[in-house]
Amino acid sequence: MSENSKLIVRRAAVLGAGVMGAQIAAHLANADVPVVLFDLAAKEGDPNGIVKKALDGLKKLDPAPLASKERLAHIDAANYEQHLALLGECDLVIEAIAEKMEWKEDLYRKIAPHLKAGAIVASNTSGLSINKLSSTVPAEKRANFCGIHFFNPPRYMPLVEIIATTDSDPAMLDRLETWLVSRLGKSVVRAKDTPNFVANRVGVFSILAVMHHTQRLEMGFDEVDALTGPKIGRPKSATYRTADVVGLDTLAHVVKTMQDTLPGDPWHSHFQAPAWLAALIEKGALGQKTKGGIFRKQGKEIQVLDLAKQDYRTSAGEIAPEVAEILKIKNPAEKFAALRASGHKQAQFLWAIYRDVFHYCAFHLESIADNARDVDFAMRWGFGWAMGPFETWQAAGWKAIAAAVQADIDAGLAMSPAPLPAWVMARDGVHEPAGSWSAAEQGLKPRSSLPVYGRQLYPETVLGEAPAAKGETVWENAGVRLWTHAQDPKIAILSITSKMHAIGDEVLDGVLEAVSRAERDFDGLVIWHEAPFAVGANLQQVGEACAKGEFDKLEATVAKFQRASMAFKHAQVPTVAAVQGMALGGGCEFVMHAAHRVMALESYVGLVEAGVGLIPAGGGCKEFAIRAAQFGARQAGGELFPFLQNVFQTIAMAKVAKSALEVQEMGFAKESDDVVFNAHELLHVALGRARAMAQAGYRPPLRARNIPVAGRPGIATLEMMLVNMKEGGFISAHDYRVARSAAIALCGGDVEQGSRVDDEWLLTVERREFVELLKTPETQARIKHMLETGKPLRN
Repeated sequence: MSENSKLIVRRAAVLGAGVMGAQIAAHLANADVPVVLFDLAAKEGDPNGIVKKALDGLKKLDPAPLASKERLAHIDAANYEQHLALLGECDLVIEAIAEKMEWKEDLYRKIAPHLKAGAIVASNTSGLSINKLSSTVPAEKRANFCGIHFFNPPRYMPLVEIIATTDSDPAMLDRLETWLVSRLGKSVVRAKDTPNFVANRVGVFSILAVMHHTQRLEMGFDEVDALTGPKIGRPKSATYRTADVVGLDTLAHVVKTMQDTLPGDPWHSHFQAPAWLAALIEKGALGQKTKGGIFRKQGKEIQVLDLAKQDYRTSAGEIAPEVAEILKIKNPAEKFAALRASGHKQAQFLWAIYRDVFHYCAFHLESIADNARDVDFAMRWGFGWAMGPFETWQAAGWKAIAAAVQADIDAGLAMSPAPLPAWVMARDGVHEPAGSWSAAEQGLKPRSSLPVYGRQLYPETVLGEAPAAKGETVWENAGVRLWTHAQDPKIAILSITSKMHAIGDEVLDGVLEAVSRAERDFDGLVIWHEAPFAVGANLQQVGEACAKGEFDKLEATVAKFQRASMAFKHAQVPTVAAVQGMALGGGCEFVMHAAHRVMALESYVGLVEAGVGLIPAGGGCKEFAIRAAQFGARQAGGELFPFLQNVFQTIAMAKVAKSALEVQEMGFAKESDDVVFNAHELLHVALGRARAMAQAGYRPPLRARNIPVAGRPGIATLEMMLVNMKEGGFISAHDYRVARSAAIALCGGDVEQGSRVDDEWLLTVERREFVELLKTPETQARIKHMLETGKPLRN
């Protein structure tokens, strides 16, 4: 490889078919990388039995490691006894076996003779010394060896830590980082070769601090989880539920690693599993994987371990009202001052866990990370914190918090007597527009200059960094903003600005105006904004109009929705939908009508109107009726029904695609559309795609005519499926009516089979069925219930 060449991975190998190994293999397959998954040869039966069992298990995991079940076919099972020669075909080898140094060393010796020249070999260890592992790799292979630490589950967790050894080739590391960021969609932190690296070092200490103060203040595990979840910007699983999900044995192992490898750490006395945790592990209560740990489920009841009673009780953790009021304070400085001043033990608990994490991060920044930004991003990407520890501290007033932390250290209240480093008191914060503080280099470090990050037009930023420019506004109203970006000022960008990007009247007006302006003044139009893409029609507006009986107004709004969708489809410039997150209902219909789609892998798309007693009427049914005709034209006898049957089930059951690959499989997108693994690259790719389409002389499709439809026989055939479901008690009478309306719209209405209609006819049919459903008390009740509870009503 030349110095500046890119990494090409035609085939990869993963060594170890455990929980992480199998899921890393799955994500490589998601990204169109063929994988060989290795493990030990089974002692009985099929030698590949261990791997095949792991692959079978991938299909059952939730959330799904595979973005499409079809990707399983691209993972080959192998074992170390028979198939090591296959490593000669692999450009990337990821070792993910158990965390035992001697096992890894033995495996490296075994695979070394079979490795392809120039192949990258990386260990997915979560904490063992990468330099020590490197010493067991043949000298000529060490330049291409490093640590590559994925977080569980690998498909969904953004963080990957890359850990260099003293021998790692810097150019190789750059190529690997570039590939991980763009091909696998990962967020990379370069970690130093210290125990547990960055995220686990801080994250596990944070858990230990929580455990220490839980015990000190005699608090319940459920009470602590109520405090350490979304209320402070942490995941819903908070602390103790997270421990159950990770596995109590796994947590104890990571703590033991810290105990064994960090004897000089000033917090070392806290690096041990509490007695109650050791007792749970000893009796096999390891958390979620054993159906019980700190929490367990008895029937429908969630129970929590009560240490005082030495038994489980109903989980009912609550935040005290006075503490809840403190947590509502918007100003971080005021919030932290109130926590410190409060005498309530919950407030004292929260201040203590923050204080000790701030203290720990400041003390260890020099040894564990290149700069403060890496620590903050590691905690965001690896542990799901809304803000990292340093930016939380900076937001709350750097000097005031530093003084309070040092005062608690001096008073013997902190978990360690170690003083804060001198640089802490000398600074006003760690993040500035020029970069983030590096304690090791005593200066500010700018972001990575790797070209791959130029594809991220709006990257994540930490507090104190200069955010990317917002672009030039061309026009806006209450629902949308039309603007341009410097990457290509002649491609307009349409962003929906309503709450959750719900589509109401103001958005529809905005879309129609934006398309008109794009046709007149620009070469293309990209629809892009942060996730979600759109949660569908503005139900609040629909519900209010129903309550007033304004059905003529509602029909006019639906007609406008259809015009907006058709404007996307038939615009005289290419329209590109850049999709991430949820695109539901009307959002899905906008996606379907764009000339092209650029989708983040994590796109969740579906026509979900049935959940509120309606059918798609923004052109969704019309689009599928047209596609059914196109499908039929390719079949002997022009048979439409096989296509319609699948689509009907998708609409009637409000199925949602759980990845961009499924979006294509379910027909909401085309095979020729783009799937981008890193959502931060969406806008860059969409602008490029719109430019390429414009340069190729884009021509919009003509309005559809002479569309053969399934008509009355098609409706009757689809209805037969409903009869059985209704008689079996699987659907209600109103479910039946809603699904029948979908059948009517998909089959072109009450006409003869094979009748030829145009797209305007199909739009009229779906609009009429939609409005008739709106008039029913059952659909109105469903809309009201959804607005009040956020959940569907079965009536």
